[in-house]
Formats: sequence, C-alpha cells, structure tokens
Amino acid sequence: MTDAALTRTTPARKVRYGSMTADREWALRWSYVFLVIFAAFSLLPPLYMFITSLKTSAEISAATNPWWVFNPTLSNYVALLTEPQFLIFFRNSAVVSVLVVIITMLISIPAAFALSRMRFWGSATLATGVFLTYLVPDTLLFIPLFKMFATFHEWTGIQLLNRWWVLLIVYPTLTVPFCTWIMIGYFASIPKELDEAAIIDGASWVQVLTRIFIPVALPGIIAATIFAFTVSWAQFLYPLAFTTSVDQLVLPVGIITTLIKGDVFNWGQIMTGALLGALPPLIIYAFLMDYYIAGLTAGATKG
Repeated sequence: MTDAALTRTTPARKVRYGSMTADREWALRWSYVFLVIFAAFSLLPPLYMFITSLKTSAEISAATNPWWVFNPTLSNYVALLTEPQFLIFFRNSAVVSVLVVIITMLISIPAAFALSRMRFWGSATLATGVFLTYLVPDTLLFIPLFKMFATFHEWTGIQLLNRWWVLLIVYPTLTVPFCTWIMIGYFASIPKELDEAAIIDGASWVQVLTRIFIPVALPGIIAATIFAFTVSWAQFLYPLAFTTSVDQLVLPVGIITTLIKGDVFNWGQIMTGALLGALPPLIIYAFLMDYYIAGLTAGATKG
C-alpha cells in the first residue's frame, strides 16, 4: 500500500489546542485534593489552639465540643499581655533572636563567600563539612556544651550558665552551618564574570563582597536571616538546659515552666501564649516569603 493510500485510510488525529489532555487534567485534580488534605492537616492544630484560647478554664474542663466556643472570652489574652513575666519572656526572645541573626550573618556571609569564590585547598571538603555539622542534632550537643560551660566556670570563675546571653553562644552552632550552606549555593550561582571584572579593575575581595555580592545575593541573605530568626525564636532544648531563673527564660520555655504547675495545665493561657509566640515568625514569613523561596532555590542552577 502506498503512502498516499495510507494517508487516505488513516483517520487524522485531532489535536487539542488550548486545553490540557485528560491525564494532565486528572493530575491537576489529584494535586488539588492532596493540597486540600495537606492544608487541613497543617491548619487544624493552630485552629484548635485559637478555639481553646477563647475558652475559660471551666469550659475546657467541661469536656464539651472541643471545636466550638460556647462562651468566648479574651481573658486569657488579657492575663498574659498584662503579666510582667510574659513580657520578660517575650523581650528575652526578641533580643536573643535579633542578636543571633546579626552574629550568624557576620559569620556566614564571609565564610560562604570564601568557600564559594576564594578557591583554596580543601575548600570543597570544608564546605561539605559545614553542612554535615548542621546535621548533628542538638539533642547530642547540649550535654557536651553544658559540660564545657561548667568546666569553664570552674577554671575562670565566670558563670555562663543561667544567663540569657549564653544562648548567643550556643544558638549559632545551629544557625551558622545551615546559613553558610545556603549562602554558598547562592554565591555559586552568581556569574564569575562579575567578581573577575571587579578584581581586574582593582577591587579588593572585601569590596567585591560588599559592593557586588551582598546586593546581588540579597534574596539569599534574607532567606538565611529568616531561617536564623525562626530557629532562634522557636528553640526549646537549649534554653531549657542552660537557663533556669524566671528573668532569664525565653518565650518557649517560659510558657511551659510558668503555666504548668505540677499536674495542673492552664491550657487556655498555654494556647494563647503559643499563638502570640507564633506571630513574629508568621509576620516575617508573610512579608518575605518570596525572598525566602528565591533564596532556598537559588543554588539549583548556576550561571
């Protein structure tokens, strides 16, 4: 049979322009199904916390419908926001988080720049080691760190434990490795022609970093900053181990230690404190989410 005969006998295949195929339509529908399930799974806990925060202790103890408020009240919010201890916890968390972010950026940005641009022997191995350091869980680190601080106090007489500023020493062990790794990927994605042209024009490495890389890598720096702030704000184990006095506690530990007395749990104020404590990271993510996503995905492609 000739090609002309095949052309006459074979029906022409219709091509659907401007619409998706059936497989893609089903894939899109299933994607929405799983997104709805994921959103419900993620939003139900904070919703339950908000509902509980509007209840009195008597209504919580009554074990009625946990997803409904019969007599809503703001007494839990008023009690916490007028409590001096809660304001101290909030202030300590804010000061520690801001200072840890500054310390982390002062260390991570030069370290990432050196490891990504100033090639030297062992730089690739050192960069990998920086990231592997972050993988060591804090549950394994807090005991050696506690012993080190106790030994330091025995040798020098300087007390580091039970001081809120000791967290400025231990938190960077969590934030610096990961932030450095993020910045390495972002700096590596910047074209080498930029720093090579600057060096040819007589710029020093410090000028290349401050005048070229930091402005170009601003989304990556913002992403690392958000990560460092979130880790510092939400950290629980380190402040629980290294601080004990009420005036030295940060918000996550302060809420638990002051609102749980023996076997009595003040659930209304606990949920209220957790919601109020989640507001600063939530506000930061709401305004800087685009920069955060751009910074995390910058190292996927280079050039």
